[in-house]
Amino acid sequence: MSFLEPQRLLVLAVVGVLALFYVVLQARRRTYAVRFTNLALLSAVAPKRPGWRRHVPAAFFLLATATLVVGFARPTHEEQVPRERATVILAIDTSLSMEATDVAPTRIEAAKEAASSFLDIVPPKINVGLVAFNGNATLKVPPTTDRAKLKAGIEGLQLGERTAIGEAIFASLDALNQVPSDDQGTKPPARVVLMSDGATTDGRPNEAGAKAAVDAGVPVSTIAFGTDEGTIQVPGESRTVPVRVDQEALKEIADTTQGKFFAAATEGELRDVYADMGSSIGYTTEEREVSSWFIGGALALLLVTSAMSLAWFSRLP
Repeated sequence: MSFLEPQRLLVLAVVGVLALFYVVLQARRRTYAVRFTNLALLSAVAPKRPGWRRHVPAAFFLLATATLVVGFARPTHEEQVPRERATVILAIDTSLSMEATDVAPTRIEAAKEAASSFLDIVPPKINVGLVAFNGNATLKVPPTTDRAKLKAGIEGLQLGERTAIGEAIFASLDALNQVPSDDQGTKPPARVVLMSDGATTDGRPNEAGAKAAVDAGVPVSTIAFGTDEGTIQVPGESRTVPVRVDQEALKEIADTTQGKFFAAATEGELRDVYADMGSSIGYTTEEREVSSWFIGGALALLLVTSAMSLAWFSRLP
């Protein structure tokens, strides 16, 4: 918690002085009671002494005053606020290596499930587009808020030969260019989330795509999905080949474009990555003034103080 007017907290010193003054007065009262040596007469004059109860209203009153001072300093609290206008392009690798079963049931099926869960996390007003890439990159679903259409597009992804990560970045940037500007001519915030399990084997190099993203001011967050134990069977042949994840290449793309890099070796980890991204992409953190919280709390304390004073002493404090 922070304060817009922190210097006003100095008034708490006054509350401290009041508390000290109260303690001193109580000590003086005890001293006077001891000097009144005729205890029998004292009991007759004041047969019912409130004891500890007489201190409770004072304590509540001081607490209420301190709470009001905190509210006077205009405290703020961080809150996550859904973005009204933002666009995210999901670029999903559909190369043949996604048939590997090191992630159950297969990499591609796990990726579909996790990508669909991502759509349930980001706020409904955020536009999401879908790009699939193997040897080519294709815009499957233009940026839209229609989650059902996006989920259908994810479910219909088909695998193909080769991997073109650079082309996937270019296709994602082209899709973002389709999103209209606002009334002031400003493009909405945008980001590409690219998931791959391999290295570029076709198309323009990763470096060219990363440079284009930097020029467009679009961060590219990358997810390296799969394990080094993954293998697939070569189509039309009986031999199997390893399909390792090129984490370094994906991390370089994220670092160059000021995106984030993640590695996921299971469907659960991939879901966690998407959940983390959904929070960072779909929401922005803002400072909200919460003075009303403390003012309301102080009023409640004052009401309790008044009720106790009336019930115990038949007077207001």
